[in-house]
Amino acid sequence: MDKNITRREFVKLLNRILAVTGLAALTAPIVAYFYPPKLEEEPSEPVLVGKVDEIPMNESKAVGFGRYPALVVNTPEGLRAYSAVCTHFACLVKWDKDKQAFICPCHDAAFDPIDGHVIHGPTSAPLKSYAVNVLNGEIYIGGNQQ
Repeated sequence: MDKNITRREFVKLLNRILAVTGLAALTAPIVAYFYPPKLEEEPSEPVLVGKVDEIPMNESKAVGFGRYPALVVNTPEGLRAYSAVCTHFACLVKWDKDKQAFICPCHDAAFDPIDGHVIHGPTSAPLKSYAVNVLNGEIYIGGNQQ
């Protein structure tokens, strides 16, 4: 059975296809907003930070580490890694090279780069530390907690 489609039927079909495609393009971001990808609180596998020479002495580098970032600092005692989340009010701490400390901008808390203990501020809990491993000149954090 040979059925030829008319020009009018073709245009109607094309309009329906475009309408469905447009509707899908509009609804996909809305659906994705309500069902975001699952992020682990902390990765179960070590995370690559970069090469050792990318972090000079007394400098820091932020890296994505599961749901929240982590900070890796190169101290005279070696590389150290901590959660970038302040233990007082969950603000993100930043490395201050001049003060040689992690500073929380929310309440001016300061944390020591050697062991993460509180130097001053409203919190009493130290920053959460992560294991640091160097393999073939590359820095990995996580895996085993320190």
